[in-house]
Parts: sequence; C-alpha cells; structure tokens
Amino acid sequence: MDIPLGTHATTRTRPKPLCYSRIWDTGVPRIGDARDAVAALLSRVRPAPGQHSVQDARLVVSELVTNAARHAPGPCALRLEVPPDGAVLRVSVTDTSTESPRQEPPDPCRIGGHGLFLVAMFSHDLSVTWLPHGKRVTATVPLTPDEG
Repeated sequence: MDIPLGTHATTRTRPKPLCYSRIWDTGVPRIGDARDAVAALLSRVRPAPGQHSVQDARLVVSELVTNAARHAPGPCALRLEVPPDGAVLRVSVTDTSTESPRQEPPDPCRIGGHGLFLVAMFSHDLSVTWLPHGKRVTATVPLTPDEG
C-alpha cells in the first residue's frame, strides 16, 4: 500500500522588534511628543512593563531629547526599539553636536545639569556613537513588570 507523502512548507518568522522613530528637521522638538511616543510604544509590549519602568523610560527619553534640543544646532532624531523579548527599551537620540555629553556630579544646589546623571541612573547601558555630522546617544532602559 502506498501512502502519499505530503509536503508542507512551514516557515517560522522571527518576532520583530517594536519600533518608533521621529526626525525633527527644523525647530525645537516637542519633548511631550517624545514622552507620549514612549508610552504608546510600551503599551504594545507583552507582558506589559510596570508603571515604574514606563515612567523611567519616559524620563530617559525626555532628558536625551532635551539635551539634543538644548546643546545641538540643527535637526535631531529619536529612535525607540523594544526587542521581541520585551526586556528593554533602547532609546537613541541623534543630533548634530560634536561635543561629548558630560555627566555632572549631583549637586542639589545647582539648577539643571542633572539630566545625564538621571539617564545613567535609569539605564543599563549608556553609549555615544560618533557620526560624520554629530553623534548618537543610546540608552538601554530595563523593562520589568509591576510586582504585587
């Protein structure tokens, strides 16, 4: 007895990261728009990150975009990426400044200048990539579920 053998092509597709990107060609970026983009992107992550993780990520994005707007002339860009495992948010801000970001020591008497310190505090990793016309600052923010 002959048993016909069927062929079934099965392909597995890799889950894709969740991404968001925005370029501000002119004018000052709206920091609120950048924070809102983080919340919208993280609302699609499963399992959902905890509220503290979302707040930390929004603060990191706010500080990095603010620094780009304040210290770099010209356009800047924001890229957000959550890998398929949903464990982290990678935040990249590209600007036209050739100056290295400086992390000032904490000083409760100083107004301003605490942004990069906060970014480093809430990130696993903080790096600078030099580009032909500026730099890209990338922070990796851990995403953890709420406990309780």
